Amino acid sequence: MNAPHPPASAFAGAVVGAPVAHDSAVLHARGQAPYTDDLPEPRGTLHVALGVSPLAHGRIAGVDLSAVLADPAVVAVVTPADIPGVNDVGPIEHDDPIFAEDVVQFAGQPLFAVAATGVNAARRAARLARLDLVPLPAILTIDEALAAQSYVLPPVHVTRGDAAAALARAPHRLSGTVHSGGQDHFYLEGQVALAVPRERGGMYIFVSTQHPGEVQQMVAHALRLALHDVVVECRRMGGGFGGKETQMSLVACAAALVARKTGQPAKLRLDRDDDMRSTGKRHAFRYDYDVAFDDDGRILGLDLTLASRCGFSADLSGPINDRAVFHADNAYWLPDVAIHSFRCRTNTVSDTAFRGFGGPQGMFAIEHVLDEVARALGRDPLDVRRANLYGTTARNVTPYGMTIEDNVAPELIAQLEASARYRARRAAIRTWNRDSPVIKRGIALTPVKFGISFTATHYNQAGALLHVYSDGTLLVNHGGTEMGQGLFTKVAQVVAHEMGVPLASVRVSASDTSKVPNASPTAASSGSDLNGMAARDAARKLRQRLAAFAARKFDCDPQIVEFADGVVTAGDRTLPFAELARMAYMARTPLSATGFYATPKIHYDRRTLSGRPFYYFAYGAAVAEVAIDTLTGEHRLLAVDILHDVGASLNPAIDRGQIEGGFVQGWGWLADEELWWNDRGELETHAPSTYKIPTAHDVPEHFRVEFFGRPNREETIHRSKAVGEPPLMLALAGFHALRDAVASAADGRVPPRLDAPATAERVLAAVEDVRARAATHG
Repeated sequence: MNAPHPPASAFAGAVVGAPVAHDSAVLHARGQAPYTDDLPEPRGTLHVALGVSPLAHGRIAGVDLSAVLADPAVVAVVTPADIPGVNDVGPIEHDDPIFAEDVVQFAGQPLFAVAATGVNAARRAARLARLDLVPLPAILTIDEALAAQSYVLPPVHVTRGDAAAALARAPHRLSGTVHSGGQDHFYLEGQVALAVPRERGGMYIFVSTQHPGEVQQMVAHALRLALHDVVVECRRMGGGFGGKETQMSLVACAAALVARKTGQPAKLRLDRDDDMRSTGKRHAFRYDYDVAFDDDGRILGLDLTLASRCGFSADLSGPINDRAVFHADNAYWLPDVAIHSFRCRTNTVSDTAFRGFGGPQGMFAIEHVLDEVARALGRDPLDVRRANLYGTTARNVTPYGMTIEDNVAPELIAQLEASARYRARRAAIRTWNRDSPVIKRGIALTPVKFGISFTATHYNQAGALLHVYSDGTLLVNHGGTEMGQGLFTKVAQVVAHEMGVPLASVRVSASDTSKVPNASPTAASSGSDLNGMAARDAARKLRQRLAAFAARKFDCDPQIVEFADGVVTAGDRTLPFAELARMAYMARTPLSATGFYATPKIHYDRRTLSGRPFYYFAYGAAVAEVAIDTLTGEHRLLAVDILHDVGASLNPAIDRGQIEGGFVQGWGWLADEELWWNDRGELETHAPSTYKIPTAHDVPEHFRVEFFGRPNREETIHRSKAVGEPPLMLALAGFHALRDAVASAADGRVPPRLDAPATAERVLAAVEDVRARAATHG
């Protein structure tokens, strides 16, 4: 069973580790890559729209749909009474109804669905409903929720040592409050699902989702079906970023309920405004801190409170806030620490997973604290950051009890500091700011240490299914999903390497719950780690099986059978892989195999937030340089230098794209993208006209990305490291460069007060504030 594997040749240099283009790149460029809304609609397809609440909080006294039903284009309406199963899509807690029944809890919450013969007809008809809603008091902000002790989940506290005692005896101490905002996913492809009824009550769902298995479960529960009655398929998404890990379930369930009621296919596609109003965002946070430190800026004690806006239901707020706690240390040793996490219930849409999954918010807190410490001491913030870094053999245990075994942060930071000429540039910026009264510049270097694995331990598993056809081509299916990040390309590279065939011989088919069951979401940056290993397992089984067949056929030892460049060598015989596949088929050798992988070493006690929740850490660091206009608050990112730890890269081209894109998306969160609700709880920034995401204009001309280039010490797929989420947090360097520029407006005499996102308005207010305080302090 555990016999040695026959060699796969030195094929890694040609396939694994090669900068292979994304498998859909040409299709994307030509507009030929079909997404869910592009699929041919079956005959009789109905189009669905949602009727939503205009109130943030209210009691439902009545919903009159007579005018809706009178519309000649309307075929059916679906209400809570039409749900044969469970009216809930909560992924963990059962607190998230498909359609509100007694109470509406946010403006934009669905109340019913309308099915009509056309998209616009359905949307117009949904607005004809007469709603009788009795307003109730609404909690809209984190501060209001904290005052009311309104929580979706109980608070969590993680402590080590005695933070209070450390604070009391410290030579230096400061405290403060800062905020980071939410962020809309703004995926190019919005939420969409097509439900097609099948025989014997079955349902086939085409949907844009990061988690086909969860859609399968939610639709089955809503329709009161077994899981084998529901098949979910997704070939690709036009972006996900976490927004399609749970949020698509309601869309899929609404379409499936219409299909069930009418017996006709049903499609629901949210337009951009409705998508932004009715789907969750990145969690906004409030941070309160009290920190003790010595003359060198080393933290001696820290009391840190993280309070997040979760919205009306729990969704994934539990694990997201847990991960924020796990990353409140970032790359730094905190000897005596108390971290308090409050998960606030508000009458807003339930916030959800977003690239980084709470990690960015946790890092935001500690980076702000260290920047404040440095400015209080008049030291370079980089020196304070380096003084607080984790050690390699001591000072290397996290507040949650995990020993850090792979710390490369000190070496990586030193390398970037030198290659980016950080010290020389800081000196030049100091000279610039002295001579420039209006345009001020700033620079910062910040690190990233991001844990890789799902904190929900059971999600750290994956399956794969691999077929070899008689013409020598291969088809692989795995539990991961493709959202533009290149997972399918990397998995194909892994399979081609293991089987010793050209990459063109391998095709990856759409994610499909009928092929690989019980698959985990493609999230937590674990797509390649999990699905690559599962695919490799399947490939090795088939290679071993084919080697055994070739050994029997050509009378040689199976261990000397080699697979390379599409050619098989068995003793004295050399033949094309396709010919061996044909021979094996004719000899009735099974040419299909399943693979499986479960991440080793991890364990985690959710009650105490302790253990080893992560298999390893991904590291990185960035130097960012910015300029601000002190008269308007406008700012520009001038230069970015990144050194990122990708292990032994599976695909340098794709990894580079992930790093660049992650940084820019992080910059959007920290500098541009502002979500704004009015005092009635209505989201006013629900379209690109009012919500600003980064564009090509925001990418600096100098944008240098280099790989740290050290293989992963853990046995991951080809010793690579995850690269989906960690680069987003590199953008903290840009935010702290903005703080540096703002501080220079008053010659660095007072620390700036700047929340994220650092919009032009906030930067201008911060400039005026530092100048006023500097004048007051003389």
